[in-house]
Amino acid sequence: MAEFNLPQNSRLTEGKAWPKPAGASKVTEFKIYRWDPDTGANPRTDTYYVDREDCGPMVLDALIWIKNKVDPTLTFRRSCREGICGSCAMNMDGKNGLACTTGIDECGGKDKVAIYPLPHMPVVKDLVPDLTRFYAQHASIEPWLKTTTPAPEKEWSQGREDREKLDGLYECILCACCSTSCPSYWWNGDRYLGPAALLQAYRWLIDSRDEATGERLDNLEDPFRLYRCHTIMNCANACPKGLNPAKAIAEVKKMMVARQL
Repeated sequence: MAEFNLPQNSRLTEGKAWPKPAGASKVTEFKIYRWDPDTGANPRTDTYYVDREDCGPMVLDALIWIKNKVDPTLTFRRSCREGICGSCAMNMDGKNGLACTTGIDECGGKDKVAIYPLPHMPVVKDLVPDLTRFYAQHASIEPWLKTTTPAPEKEWSQGREDREKLDGLYECILCACCSTSCPSYWWNGDRYLGPAALLQAYRWLIDSRDEATGERLDNLEDPFRLYRCHTIMNCANACPKGLNPAKAIAEVKKMMVARQL
């Protein structure tokens, strides 16, 4: 697999420039990362020109327009188009985000937009990153309710105040925008869990219904799994849902200290 940070002895080359749409009065140039594992060729950037009067306002609209009307080989993920599934996460003009909720005019250069896959992740093809390790890290924090008392007949009850503690945590859609914006995760992604997984870890640590706090903290007690966070805050800046993983990680660290007192 290729990577956004290019492999040794490989360099990003200038690819094909597709013709501008005939008769278009408002055109935006898109420079898009391309890599096909079947060809064996180096990654490249292809240039496309989108007729804005024939296209929706979002970056995802432009990608779909290009795929439907210019180049059907362009590959990217997308599903809900509502900022819920996280499938269309990518790097647009140097910032991670969701293509379905990012307006073309919101990108750095309104006349030119550069699109790459999420940084420092293996690439399956074009704008599709391999999130196997990311999902495995999320699974490792055991993101489900763990209890030892007998289950109630109907449901586990929770008061309003305890429920409000989960706000800002449960909304995570696992798009990986935060983790792939974090330098600590770039360099230590094989051992550091990253902002997304740690935010989810705190979501279960703070849940009043969960009865495995000690076990969960033991699972995180490691020089790398938790403590590689240096509060750079890229994660909070990149989150398309407005969440703050860095704050959640700090709360987990406080819980670690509190149990030692």
